[in-house]
Amino acid sequence: MRTARRIRRLVRFATFGLIVAAVATELAKPAPERTWQGRVIGVVPYDFRPPTWSRIRDAYWNPQSEKLFSDRVFGVGWAVNLYRAKTLMEGAFGRMMGNKEPVSIRMTVRTEGRSRKPDVVITRE
Repeated sequence: MRTARRIRRLVRFATFGLIVAAVATELAKPAPERTWQGRVIGVVPYDFRPPTWSRIRDAYWNPQSEKLFSDRVFGVGWAVNLYRAKTLMEGAFGRMMGNKEPVSIRMTVRTEGRSRKPDVVITRE
């Protein structure tokens, strides 16, 4: 348990250090040249601009990108492209199960005046 606590402290300290380094990088530039986005140490992305819906969508659900990790919309670090994660997991599941086509599981609830548990419907798309 002490090891987990030390790891959490180290991660917090590193994150705080990256945020401070990113802000210091921007404040070191002349005011007209500040973009509030870039990379710390040339590797870790940062972006302190107000988020927009298109940037949020592109970071977290981007079917056009083959990357699993993209730049975060706000803050320091990376975001997970959930569309790419979904396709990778579908492919891995299909290979494990021997299926060549994906199987969709859909939850449906019938409301006929009485309470029932949801039915699970498995369909092939």
